[in-house]
Amino acid sequence: MVRKEQWRPSPRSPLNVFVGWDSREDIAWQVCRHSLQRRTHGSVNITPLKQQELRAKGIYTRERDPLASTEFTYTRFLIPYLMDYQGWALFCDCDVLWRADVQDLFALADERCALMCVHHDHRPREETKMDGRTQTLYPRKNWSSLVLYNCGHAANRILTPDLVNSQTGAFLHRFQWLQDEQIGSLPETWNWLEGWSRMPESGPPKVIHYTRGGPWFPNWQNVQFADLWIAERGLLGQ
Repeated sequence: MVRKEQWRPSPRSPLNVFVGWDSREDIAWQVCRHSLQRRTHGSVNITPLKQQELRAKGIYTRERDPLASTEFTYTRFLIPYLMDYQGWALFCDCDVLWRADVQDLFALADERCALMCVHHDHRPREETKMDGRTQTLYPRKNWSSLVLYNCGHAANRILTPDLVNSQTGAFLHRFQWLQDEQIGSLPETWNWLEGWSRMPESGPPKVIHYTRGGPWFPNWQNVQFADLWIAERGLLGQ
């Protein structure tokens, strides 16, 4: 049996956030974590979702997929299991910049939903993204890039390591284990896609997602809100 005590939510940290971690984008993870912590007034437990650690524990055994764009392409769906199917937990990609208090996002949690996300109709025009990786089109694209999981919802009990290690990307990223009404909707400002989303009428986006690529890549220095990301990195002394 896999031991996973270190993944249990801390009783002193009511908010649990998992951030996708990729060895090619460690600086993106650092800036994401820093921006989230700096704007959160409550206690938050932020965990990098590292594939190699999950493999070492025998939790993640999926064969390496050459089409996976990140090391956390599939591991994000293990979060209800890692939370022992209890409480709420947030997942977000590492290529985001937090501009608001994550407590305000958790406040939107609806117990009737198995998970909540922004219901994007994302149809990117570019053929490549980030460091030359192929940009792909598929239904519900980017819905799984920021997910508020109701880990205790009965419908999420299906998300065992065996299922995550064997199911198709389409099944997982399109949330096909759920009924449509179990997928709650979040305002787009909580997963604002640079280069695609319209500017919110309420002001600057709360979470900026550099989904095409961000300023940590040499070819993506002039994207919208690059200055904010660079300024946040500067606070890390890097």
